[in-house]
Amino acid sequence: MELHDVWFVLIAVLWTGYFFLEGFDFGIGVLTKLLARDRQERRVLINTIGPVWDGNEVWLLSAGGATFAAFPEWYATLFSGFYLPLLIILLCLIVRGVAFEYRAKRPEEKWQTNWEHAIFWTSLIPAVLWGVAFGNIVRGVKIDADMEYVGNFGDLLNPYAILGGLVTLFLFTFHGAVFAALKTVGDIRGRARGMALKLGLITAVLALGFLIWTQIDNGDGKSLVAMIIAVLALVGAIGAIAAGREGWSFALSGVTITAAVAMLFLTLFPNVMPSSLNDAWSLTVTNASSSPYTLKIMTWCAGIATPVVLLYQGWTYWVFRKRIGTQHIAEAH
Repeated sequence: MELHDVWFVLIAVLWTGYFFLEGFDFGIGVLTKLLARDRQERRVLINTIGPVWDGNEVWLLSAGGATFAAFPEWYATLFSGFYLPLLIILLCLIVRGVAFEYRAKRPEEKWQTNWEHAIFWTSLIPAVLWGVAFGNIVRGVKIDADMEYVGNFGDLLNPYAILGGLVTLFLFTFHGAVFAALKTVGDIRGRARGMALKLGLITAVLALGFLIWTQIDNGDGKSLVAMIIAVLALVGAIGAIAAGREGWSFALSGVTITAAVAMLFLTLFPNVMPSSLNDAWSLTVTNASSSPYTLKIMTWCAGIATPVVLLYQGWTYWVFRKRIGTQHIAEAH
């Protein structure tokens, strides 16, 4: 396997980690309006991700940085062609982080309510736009012979990509509801189970349609295996949450995300960004990659730094593994 193939796989792993971890982050943000009944319960939901949400976003930075270094042509075409949706996602992530930190800085109800609205919308919008973005990457976009995107924002809003956006929204919200059930106690835990069950059924319908569409258009034997794993894991996650096994449900919803992302990257390879105008103009792991020397240096750096980051992040989750409930929230909040 060539180094550019290795880095294609590593970037797929980074995006998988990001969607697995940030997925339940986004889901919790959406559930602050759908699940929580009052400000105290919203505080409980926010506290479930309070110690880890910023660490989860490191996976996005790593995925973007790795793409920039390993596949500069892919990075340039992707971030120029998808400039508006990626800018919206970036602004949402900035406002979302500020909202988490500033919400409790003042006691006025209007102040806290406004920041709670911000958390909801800045969680929902990126959850949709990531699905739209990856749907377009897999489907193919208007790339010319100079490796430049020549379409417009309207071209990105096609039925396949919009379905992808709905899938990521409901999948992440389901993932977040399972995480809420796993991390809380009391009445909110029971309601999180019920919400997860409803969301899971909707997600299953949407995801099945999207994955079958993907397989028909671009799939092969390997992507078919990934699709089957994703579907079975999602069904298992729904069954586990119905049986009250939150841990198993969360693990299986994570497998669903992992297998679904794997399927998308399997349908891409050896392309990294197909051209809908001419197959010969598609960006591939070969024509979009950096020099072998650059990839070699990156591989050594990643091999040293990655285990340290994984150990630290795993330790963080272990330290903050306990369940919380409304009884743990001070009256001042």
